[in-house]
Amino acid sequence: MSLLRRPPPDGTAPHEYNSKKKRKVAEIYQALNSDPIDVAALRRMAISEGGLLTDEIRCKVWPKLLNVKTDDLPPAPGKELREDNEDYQQVLLDVRRSLRRFPPGPSAAVPTGMPDEQREGLQEELIDIILQVLQRNPQLHYYQGYHDIVVTFLLVVGERLATALVEKLSTHHLRDFMDPTMDNTKHILNYLMPIIDQVNPELHDFMQSAEVGTIFALSWLITWFGHVLADFRHVVRLYDFFLACHPLMPIYFAAVIVLYREQEVLDCECDMASVHHLLSQIPQDLPYETLISRAGDLFVQFPPSELARKAAQQRVERTAASTFKDFELASAQQRPDAVLRQRFRDRLRVEERTKSFLTKPRTNRFVKLAVMGLTVALGAAALAVVKSALEWAPKFELQIFP
Repeated sequence: MSLLRRPPPDGTAPHEYNSKKKRKVAEIYQALNSDPIDVAALRRMAISEGGLLTDEIRCKVWPKLLNVKTDDLPPAPGKELREDNEDYQQVLLDVRRSLRRFPPGPSAAVPTGMPDEQREGLQEELIDIILQVLQRNPQLHYYQGYHDIVVTFLLVVGERLATALVEKLSTHHLRDFMDPTMDNTKHILNYLMPIIDQVNPELHDFMQSAEVGTIFALSWLITWFGHVLADFRHVVRLYDFFLACHPLMPIYFAAVIVLYREQEVLDCECDMASVHHLLSQIPQDLPYETLISRAGDLFVQFPPSELARKAAQQRVERTAASTFKDFELASAQQRPDAVLRQRFRDRLRVEERTKSFLTKPRTNRFVKLAVMGLTVALGAAALAVVKSALEWAPKFELQIFP
């Protein structure tokens, strides 16, 4: 069985959850009010369980994660951009088809739903944001699915701030998707199978035999899962995570979804049509927090520099990963990768202490109880991953830790 298959963690009592939420909110505002702002702490909050919790907090934190200044935002885009814009008709068609990405209208079940005129107004704003970003950055090319990302920012932070955030995102994290061709997008998809191979060779070989390829994950990648997830809460939770991390993190998250569904895949007929159909239908009840945690761990265990050697096309220097140094903040402690690595180091230290505890001479019964306690705390799969990580940790430290 794959190391990535385990049930989601047990639920938390309401009073305990509220207490944890209050503490996290306090930590977020403490980081925001620091001088200078503690971006590393904000990244940790965005990655950790629950993410940034509310849209009000996202309005304050997302600009910090993208290093966008909010005190001098450009004016809201106007309708004049639509004239003679070569992308306008395609953008219009895509936005008109995006009704499901907006809150539903009033109904007997939800009488406070979004009125039709408000939804139509947001669609007009969505068109204007996209056209302004394209007009200001002629090197960028519109692709179908881009609007799924832009609408998420629009719904969370409003038109003016969304325009600034999307422009920064488009010139960094999404840059490869906005090339004239899909060459770099295909290259990023080529990272998917090496990740799966590192964790579960059996699953990798089955998918290779089925010749399923990676196109099933294309819409996941280029929309940051916004197009395929029905619940907006799950979408913004993933955006918290992706904004706090390296631009290639969405492909790691795609890999953990496939790994999580290992048994379903192996139970399929080993042919392209069957496996593609299964994988392209993404489940809506995924254990998101568990998968987010595992994606972060896999990024540290198998960084892009290692996977590039296994990717089918060796053009990593031309992808968003190469522009990431331009995007990093001045302090090394604020870099997204540093936050992930520190998080992983903390897990290793916990495991080392536990390993030392378990190796002391004790009765079998006591050792069994200790193992059971650790399994409850970390999950059997997490324990197995961390134990295996200990074997390569010294070599890994020399390779990528600054």
